[in-house]
Amino acid sequence: MKRFHNREEAGRLLALRLSHYGNRSDVIILALPRGGVPVGYEVSHALNTPLDVLVVRKLGVPGHEEMAMGAIATGAVRLLNLPMISALHITPHSVVEVERRELAELERREKLYRGSRPRLETSGKTVILVDDGIATGSTMQAAIASLRQRQVERIVVATPVAPPSVLEILRQLADEVVCEMTPEDFRGVGQWYDDFSQTSDEEVHFLLNASAPEPTHPQLLTS
Repeated sequence: MKRFHNREEAGRLLALRLSHYGNRSDVIILALPRGGVPVGYEVSHALNTPLDVLVVRKLGVPGHEEMAMGAIATGAVRLLNLPMISALHITPHSVVEVERRELAELERREKLYRGSRPRLETSGKTVILVDDGIATGSTMQAAIASLRQRQVERIVVATPVAPPSVLEILRQLADEVVCEMTPEDFRGVGQWYDDFSQTSDEEVHFLLNASAPEPTHPQLLTS
């Protein structure tokens, strides 16, 4: 199966699948930082659609941080995989410590990425949630839960690559799921990129500032 050269190429390919959302005043894009922002920027540019971030933090298993036992998101959203926590005998104290650390990082990134820019208005909008790939789906589930608190009209999950089993779960939570590649032999997001180098905070800040403005629409003349 093919691989993406980098996140920028993945974003351009993903935008083709989302072209019907282009140039619409009721659509915005929220990317999951950091890796989702370069992908979201390409989608935003192709669709002429405003871009912002929705900060989500994975709650990693102590000692095995790459394994998610839950996630938190903007809006005081907290999701825990209780069966995993029980099976791994993770103590409530350990969960609280991980959550405290990740909440501090979430708040730091919110301030760093957005600065003085207000959040994009989501009420009544179609929101396209973009990430560079989905492995377990825990962070995307937290992002969806965060948006459900904001009275959005429609949630579209868009990602270049994800395993079919995770997409089935997300289809039950989102209104639409768009994915470029759905490999059965999925072992990690980076497996499907030639260049999967880490996206920096500075790059996220730059891309948000360079993203498409709110689309303008000429007023209709009335007699």
